[in-house]
Amino acid sequence: MVYPNDADGHGLRRVAAGGSDMSQPMEIDFFIAVPDKKSGEAIAAKIELLGYKTKLSLDSESDEWTCYCSRFMVPTYASVVECQTELNHLSKEFGGYSDGWGTFGNVESN
Repeated sequence: MVYPNDADGHGLRRVAAGGSDMSQPMEIDFFIAVPDKKSGEAIAAKIELLGYKTKLSLDSESDEWTCYCSRFMVPTYASVVECQTELNHLSKEFGGYSDGWGTFGNVESN
């Protein structure tokens, strides 16, 4: 599979190189930086309506809030970019912004 030469393409190449089957779904976590707990809770409630699982977390070292938004999906470039765009748009109302994504892939462990 050929991916664009940007951060998302690089991330998808790393997942594929790790042995994941890129034609099969996997849990992908999208990160939203939020200004405070109240805003994070509002963002999480709105995003859960779209079928994401959410978790709000405070980094004790940096004192920054993050809303983790998980979705089980096939990791295509278009779908990853679409999710980030959607989450960024929804979170702007509350002062948040999309801050990347990650996954452990779907490699079976023996």
